[in-house]
Amino acid sequence: MAIDQATQQFLAQAQAANPDARPMHESTPEEARIGALGTLDLIGPGVEMAEVENLELSSGAGQEPFQVRVLKPSAQPQGIIVYLHGGGWVVSDIAAYDTIGRQLAQHTDHTVVLVNYRKAPEFAYPAPADDCWTALQWADENRDQLAVTGAPLVVAGDSAGGNLAAAMTLRAREAEGPQIDYQVLVYPVTDADFTRPSYLDPENQLLLTTESMVWFWNHYVPAERRTEQDVAPLHAESLAGLPEAFVILAEHDVLRDEGEAYAARLAEAGVTVETEVFEGQMHGFLNMFNILPSSAAVVERMGEKIRQQVAKEVVR
Repeated sequence: MAIDQATQQFLAQAQAANPDARPMHESTPEEARIGALGTLDLIGPGVEMAEVENLELSSGAGQEPFQVRVLKPSAQPQGIIVYLHGGGWVVSDIAAYDTIGRQLAQHTDHTVVLVNYRKAPEFAYPAPADDCWTALQWADENRDQLAVTGAPLVVAGDSAGGNLAAAMTLRAREAEGPQIDYQVLVYPVTDADFTRPSYLDPENQLLLTTESMVWFWNHYVPAERRTEQDVAPLHAESLAGLPEAFVILAEHDVLRDEGEAYAARLAEAGVTVETEVFEGQMHGFLNMFNILPSSAAVVERMGEKIRQQVAKEVVR
């Protein structure tokens, strides 16, 4: 189906408001970051939390610190979600994802840890992935302070954050910990193959275009490293032993095919995986709370699946 009416209206209004805006792939990283701030006022503030804490972590001696934001929805959250935001490894931050983080915390009664990993190109691979790994280990080490004793640990992310979330499950498997109980991947980047049909479909050139993805990849990691599993999880030799997964895709998205391919490979490896395609939606719809109705719908669906997973873990 075509993109839904709300999305069409948003795109038309955005074009009318800034008809001379340069495409992202023709911008500098700093210009792209400024442009990405355009929807923040429209998204608005999130729900109140029982506790909010901002902390600084570091991925090693001499490394520039990065921030995490801990969102506790109640006195005794039932689990922990380490959330890795999207933005092509280059743009966006935890301030832009604060509203979504709060909504997800409320829907799940889980503490949400938003990770403001360092951004490319100033901090290219492996810095963003290393920061996410540091944050994941920190959350694991502090499980009992972040949630009830024995709380499950979920890793989630969208777009480039979905890429990082998938990479974290592979790192955790190789390191034999932390134990990740569930993964939620929202239109994840899993490969750098720009010849896939979803990349070539003109109807998918919306908020995220093929040219923009090439631009993001060029800032993140050199071409010769784009088949390493930490960079492109679809290229992992094996996906066996990874946590159960919920993969969410947008119908009109250049990343749709690689998301479907990754979900299929998870299933082939014996991982329990559920895939859901949101029809009529474009890439980026998750983080458009109060702009696109589908944003609230997908967060509610994520919350439902995470609650179901927690219930399964309790039964076990």
